[in-house]
Amino acid sequence: MASAPGDYIHFKANVPLRHVSVGLKQWRYYDYGPKQVPALICLSGIMGTADVFYKQIMFLSMKGYRVIAADAPPVWSHQEWVNTFEKFLDAIDIHHVHLYGTELGGFLAQIFAQYRPRRVKSLVLSNTFLDTQYFADKTPWSSLIHWTPCFILKRHILTGLPKEPQEPFIADSIDFVVNQLETLERDDLASRLILKATSASIGRLLLPDSEITIMDTCDHNAVPRELKNQLLERYPAAKEAFLKTGGYFPFLSRPDEVNLHLQLHLRRVGVEGRPDLVKGPTRRDSTGNPAKENDTSEDTGDSSKNSESAFRQVEDGSLSSESAGSADAVVEHLECCTNESVDGETMSMAVHLAENYVRHIYATLLSGLAMALGKYIMIATLLMEVISHGCSFASCCSSSCVEFYGLGTKTSQFVKCVVLQCL
Repeated sequence: MASAPGDYIHFKANVPLRHVSVGLKQWRYYDYGPKQVPALICLSGIMGTADVFYKQIMFLSMKGYRVIAADAPPVWSHQEWVNTFEKFLDAIDIHHVHLYGTELGGFLAQIFAQYRPRRVKSLVLSNTFLDTQYFADKTPWSSLIHWTPCFILKRHILTGLPKEPQEPFIADSIDFVVNQLETLERDDLASRLILKATSASIGRLLLPDSEITIMDTCDHNAVPRELKNQLLERYPAAKEAFLKTGGYFPFLSRPDEVNLHLQLHLRRVGVEGRPDLVKGPTRRDSTGNPAKENDTSEDTGDSSKNSESAFRQVEDGSLSSESAGSADAVVEHLECCTNESVDGETMSMAVHLAENYVRHIYATLLSGLAMALGKYIMIATLLMEVISHGCSFASCCSSSCVEFYGLGTKTSQFVKCVVLQCL
């Protein structure tokens, strides 16, 4: 099994896994963040566990939000799931909830909102569906799931994953979730398959569309586009948040964008974080990595203004949601650069990208993966030099220096633009 990412190791060392008994069944869950803040409860898809939301737990909790990621015990019908989830909420003393569900988790979140409308205050639905008939038709042997060996169940689940090469962050997210799948018992897998393959559909919700956010990726994933379109048609007034890419598990492959949209959703439905209640000496960045002492990304000075500016740009549409926080967005922003000096907004975006590359190097080193390390160091070095020393270093940088490291077209163009700004 591949070694765990460094930020995940840090998460496991700091956030305890909890258990609570509900009758004869036991829930496992993570609960982190100020208890005075209404909880956001994360429900994973058929392959995931509570651990797959560790990046959301680490980031949002440091912003003063309470995040719970939960794994249900084996249940054998949708109504049983509703009942045991309600008892779980009672056991941890939570009445009103905000639910974030992906794939099967999004379907179950809607079912709970349908049958327990007074308890659900808002929904974030990601790559999910309204009806299970499509999946029931693809599993004609569903009546035999109870007696099917574990390795066959796993093979059936894994057949839905892409076989073609994926970009590194998406490939890493798939590897992580597959490793989590290996930790599940046969009954856990059988239960999830039955919930997904049993014919059922979502009725009308009492929850207003304005309290729903639909967060979808525009690239290929396990839920067909026609099922996603049905969701958009059912909730026409819901807030839409589309990610350009992200694959099957955007909460792992695109944590910056997902965390941004989750925070925007919580603010929109009236849940404000309480960073003043956050305890602990270790600050973390938007992907859950420990922030360095000289990392100003979490400081309360100008960086907080930049953060608020980013929120405003997404809210008013001046910065597209699918490109927020991506390197391509910065490249496109710099493509039309002239010989004028670099303005504050451009430099702020450069800082953000440089920090992301530095964090990637940090996580890569801890996880034992040193692929393309020279390229990332080169990018981060050039960008940080621009930020730290302004134009003074430009005389010793040239386009051949960039090309020597074999940078990709977009990244090379971005770095060259930054260097040219200083010439």
